[in-house]
Amino acid sequence: MRVVLMSTAIAILMTSAALADDSVLASRFGNTTIATDPTGAQTKVYYNADHTFSAKIVGQTVNGTWKVDSGTVCLTYANTANLPATIPNPTCLPVAAHNVGDTWTAGEGAMKRTITLVKGIQ
Repeated sequence: MRVVLMSTAIAILMTSAALADDSVLASRFGNTTIATDPTGAQTKVYYNADHTFSAKIVGQTVNGTWKVDSGTVCLTYANTANLPATIPNPTCLPVAAHNVGDTWTAGEGAMKRTITLVKGIQ
């Protein structure tokens, strides 16, 4: 009985942690995350609550799935033929909760991006 209760408690805690991790992207559902690189090129990412996403990268549309784990979001692209060779698959980056209208920076050096979360699908 003790083992069953302990296993149940651990499962509940793990599920709660997974939900808490996913909540950092909740404000992005139905909105547009715009990443601008140092040259001014923009990538637009559209996150969905069902762990899928689509993105417009250098004039190409790509899609795939996302997963949040320990403060990192990993995007796994499904159609790599449209993915520029410079983008790793999966792409994993630090993630934090933001509100619509927020602008922040992410990455370093050539990978540094200015990120803006804007309302709606743009």
